[in-house]
Amino acid sequence: MTWTKQELLSNPVEHVDLTAFDARPIIDAWANTAYQARNAARAAQIYSMMLADTGCAVILTLAGSLVSAGMKKAICQLIEANAVDAIVSSGANMVDQDFFEGLGYKHYIAPGSPESPPVDDPTLRDLAIDRIYDTYIDEDELRICDDTTKAIFDSLEPGAYSSRQLLAEFGRYLDEKHPGNESILLTAYRKGVPVFCPAFSDCSAGFGIVMHQAERARDGKPTVSIDSGRDFWELTRIKLHTMEQGGDTGLLMLSGGVPKNFVQDIVVSGELLVEKGLADMPKDTETPMHKYAIQLTVADARDGALSGSTLREACSWGKVSVVHEQMVFGEVTTLFPLIASDAYHRGAWKKRPERRLSEIFATAAV
Repeated sequence: MTWTKQELLSNPVEHVDLTAFDARPIIDAWANTAYQARNAARAAQIYSMMLADTGCAVILTLAGSLVSAGMKKAICQLIEANAVDAIVSSGANMVDQDFFEGLGYKHYIAPGSPESPPVDDPTLRDLAIDRIYDTYIDEDELRICDDTTKAIFDSLEPGAYSSRQLLAEFGRYLDEKHPGNESILLTAYRKGVPVFCPAFSDCSAGFGIVMHQAERARDGKPTVSIDSGRDFWELTRIKLHTMEQGGDTGLLMLSGGVPKNFVQDIVVSGELLVEKGLADMPKDTETPMHKYAIQLTVADARDGALSGSTLREACSWGKVSVVHEQMVFGEVTTLFPLIASDAYHRGAWKKRPERRLSEIFATAAV
C-alpha cells in the first residue's frame, strides 16, 4: 500500500483531560500493593502534600516528548488550578510541540507500530513528515513555527534575554494572534507562571535565533541573544523569593535531562548568593533543600547518568530533602495522568494562592 501525506496526517493525537476521570480509586489501591505501583501511590501522596502546603512553590520539569504524546491539556489544567507555580522544560516540549500546537497545528498518531511501521523513515523524509516514536509532525508546518520564532525575535529590542523572558513573548504572541488555541505557554503567560528552557537553542527557537542573528549580522545590526546565566539567576530568585516569604519549594519532575539538574541546582546557587551577601537576607540564613520531590522516569541509575540518578543521591549535594521524596521508575505518559488526576480530584489545590511568580522579575533585557 502506498500512503499519501494526507492519509498519514489524518488521525490527530488527543490530549488527556484530568476532569474526564477520577484516578483516586486506582491510586488508593496501588498504595496497598508493591513495586512501582506503591511508589506511584506515594508520589501521588507527596504531590498532594505539596499542594496542601500553601507556602510551597511547586516547580514542574518537563523532558522527553510529552506534548506530542497528549499531555498538554493535563499540564494546562494544573497551571489553571494553581497546582504549578513555575516550569523548567526542554525546548522541544515548549516550542516544537506546545508553541507549534498553539499556532493551530497538530501531532498525529502514526499507523501501525514503531516496531512494524507501514511506512519507512526514508519515505517519511521524502513526504516531509517527522517521526517522534509513534507520532508524526508535518515538517512544512514546523518550518512555519521556525519562521514564527524568528519573527518574534525580530520584533524585540536587541539585547540579552533569559529564556523566561523570550517564552513570555511567545505566550504574548499566542494571546494576541491565537487566543483560542490551547497551549501551555499561553496558559502560563495568562497565569503569570514563569517558563524556563535552559537549553533554549535546542529546538525551533534555535533555528529562529540563528536566522535572526545571521540576518542581522549580514545587515550590520544588533541582535537578540539568549542569556543562560540570567536564566540560572532568575530561577534562583524563585528559590530566594520563596524563602523570603517563609515558604518551601517542591519538585514534580517528568523524566530527567537538563531541566532536572537545573532546578535542583538552584538550592546550591541560592546558598552561594546568601553566603556572599548577594541576596537580601542575612549571610547566616539557611537555604533549605527542596522540601518535596517526585520524579517519574525510565532512566537507569546504574550508568551514572543524571536522568536516572536518585533523589537521595541529590541529597548528598544538598539539593533535595529525603523526608518527602519519591522516585517512580515508570513511563511518564502512563503514570503522570494518574498522579495528576488523583491530585486534581483530591482538591488540595483549591486553597492555594495564585503566585504569579513572573511578576517578581524585571521585564527589561540587560
